[in-house]
Amino acid sequence: MERIRTATADELTELQRIEVASGAPFREIGMVDIADMPPLSLAALAAWQQEGRAWVTVDPDDRPLAFVVVDLVDGCAHVQQVSVDPAYARRGVGRRLLDHVAGWAAAEGLPALTLTTFRSVPWNGPYYARCGFRELSPAEITPGLADVLAAEAAIGLDPAERVAMRRPAA
Repeated sequence: MERIRTATADELTELQRIEVASGAPFREIGMVDIADMPPLSLAALAAWQQEGRAWVTVDPDDRPLAFVVVDLVDGCAHVQQVSVDPAYARRGVGRRLLDHVAGWAAAEGLPALTLTTFRSVPWNGPYYARCGFRELSPAEITPGLADVLAAEAAIGLDPAERVAMRRPAA
């Protein structure tokens, strides 16, 4: 039985492996630059882990098969990264992680989850819409989300392809 728990410090390199593996499908749709992006740094992952904002889904042997890390942006739980090992994709693992974060956010008194993603990649924008997120209009983008989108543009992500989304906390 899969379960979700807080990530441990000794799992951070495994989280990097999962992130790299989960990027491979981008290659198949011609987004090679995205597929080849380096994973989150060990220092960044360690910060999320130490702050209690990194969760993993583990298999019955307690091995991570997916993870999510969360920032606080403009008073919301901002999903910085959610990655599922491709061997476990399309089984609801990512959705359960997002639901877990929503429950955590609600318990913390946060009103919503936010994220930024690719508008038209099927397992990005359309997937998150099915998970209860809605695209924010330009007028709804908060200063912190604007900063996130600007940082993404600075590393080469096409702003025309990016979207900010929001979902109420559970």
